[in-house]
Parts: sequence; C-alpha cells; structure tokens
Amino acid sequence: MIIDCHGHVSAPAELWAYKASILSHRGSHGRGGVKVSDDDIRRAANKVEMAPCGHLDMLHRHGTDLQLISPRPFQMMSSFEPGRVVHWFVEETNTIIHRQMQLFPDTFVGVCGLPQVAGEPIENTFAELDRCVGGLGFKGCLLNPDPYENTRTDQPGLGDRYWYPLYEKLCELDVPAHIHATGSRTDRSPYSLHFINEETIAVFNLVNSSVFDDFPDLKIVVSHGGGAIPYQLGRFEAGSIHPGAKRRFSEGLRNLYFDTVLYTEGALRLLIETVGADRCLFGSECPGVGSKVAGDDGRTMDDIAPIIAGFDWLSDAEKKMIFEDNARRLFRLDQ
Repeated sequence: MIIDCHGHVSAPAELWAYKASILSHRGSHGRGGVKVSDDDIRRAANKVEMAPCGHLDMLHRHGTDLQLISPRPFQMMSSFEPGRVVHWFVEETNTIIHRQMQLFPDTFVGVCGLPQVAGEPIENTFAELDRCVGGLGFKGCLLNPDPYENTRTDQPGLGDRYWYPLYEKLCELDVPAHIHATGSRTDRSPYSLHFINEETIAVFNLVNSSVFDDFPDLKIVVSHGGGAIPYQLGRFEAGSIHPGAKRRFSEGLRNLYFDTVLYTEGALRLLIETVGADRCLFGSECPGVGSKVAGDDGRTMDDIAPIIAGFDWLSDAEKKMIFEDNARRLFRLDQ
C-alpha cells in the first residue's frame, strides 16, 4: 500500500471566490460562507489544473492508495489583517476538506490548517484544531513556522516557548504537526523557496532546543525532505561538537520525521541515507509543483514511488516503512 502524507485539497472555484470576497471587504460585510454541492466537490477533485489530469486520476496513475490532504499553504494568508478573515478562510477550507473526506473516504484523510495570524497567541488556533481533530476526524495539522510570511518581522523560532501551548495540545490530542510555511511577501524569496528556507530554520531551531526534552511524545513531520538540512548536515553537526553540547545534531534529528517530497533520485537517496528509513514518510504533493512532464517518457516529476521502490540498498521492510508503516503509525490511521 502507498500512503502519501503530503497532498493538498483540490477545491471548487467557489472557495477561491470566497477568499477574494472577504479580502476585498476585509470582513466588514460579515463572514458568509462557501456554498457548494457535493457534485461541485466531486468535480473539483478531478478537474485538470496543475497536472496532465485531475487529482484522483493522478493518484491512480501513480499507484497511490491513500492521501493525507491539507489546505494549499500559499493560499492561507497568515499575515493578512484583520485576523478574523484568516480564521474564516482557514475554517471554510477545512470544511471543504472534511466534505471531500466524506465523499472519498477510501482515498482522502484530512490534515487541517491552523488559523495562525501573525502576532496572535498560538492558543487562538485551538478551537479550530479541536473542531477538526475532535469533531471531524482529521489526523493532524499544518504548522506554519512563519505567520508573518517573510516580511521584516520575525516569528519566534520553533524552540521558543511561544509554541509550547501548541506542543502540549498536540500531545494531548496525539496528532502530528506537519511543518509547512504559507506565503511569502517578497519577490527575493518567492513562496516555493520560502518553504525550503523555513523548513531548514524549523529543523535547526527544534534540534537545538529543549522541545523534545520537554515534550518527548511530540510528533513533528517536516515537509520537502527537511529543506537544506540533509545537504548541509555536516555544517550543523560540526557546530554541535563541543564540550557543553547536550547531543550531536544528528542525534537530535532523530526526533523528527521527514516527507519525501523531493523530485530527483539523488535528493531522495540523500534524505533516506541521512535520516533513516524509519524517519521518512512517503509524500509526493501530487498534484502540485512536481506534476510536470520533464522527459520523453510522459512521467511527471512527482511520480517518485518507482524511484524509492528501485533502491536496492533498502530492504523490503524499509520500503514498507516509507510507503505505509510510518504514516500509519504516526497519524494513527487505523483508529
């Protein structure tokens, strides 16, 4: 079985129209809502947008059996003011995801967005987290380490106590947080690059903090193979070798999990060799950035399962960990 831990919702156009409306009036006309039928949601789940075919057909083409879907991160506008419109949009998006889960229960599992607003206490996201996990059956949440979205204001690093109430909440609910930045408000670092930068910073902050000493049951998945961390591990490892160090950087890395949303064989190999098969969850973000045909064989770049399956240096048990077991255990998919 292949479980893709990193997918995003293919939503009806009415969701994006709703976002445009509340952005334009900034909430002054009231919340409103997204009014769509089940058939609208079904059509959106297989509308051709960013890939050669629709979402469901892409999963079938790649042999993916189950996909965890979350909001599209670059749409989540954490830095927008007033904060109420951020809450409204994230909540409406989560509701669309839940309806898609209900319509395709054998294909989609929900990972909710948190209505993180730049400058607000993290506790302000708890009501929506409770609604999604406790009431709607979601199995995890996205965690944006930079709600200010790459402006000149810095968010506290993930080792800071600002985040501790969320970590306590996640342990209480026993669900993972999947680290994924949202938008970027500077052309110097557009959102796709911003994701990689923030994932790198997040890993660095977490490993060099006391978070996992204080929350040993906390479950964190890092998107896109951990950003630059596997490639630059030697630099961070060297910085952790001194008499006062609590642990080597590579030892602290073992507290985290990483998805395989990487589109080249060399990058996939480096990730798995660096962090271990037991810390990798298959993810392809399909359909998404990698849903481009790069060669003459017609395959899209996000068709990475055959690459991992072809690694003869991995045992069958290790491949099963990556494709299924790790995600099943971490997200408690059998419960």
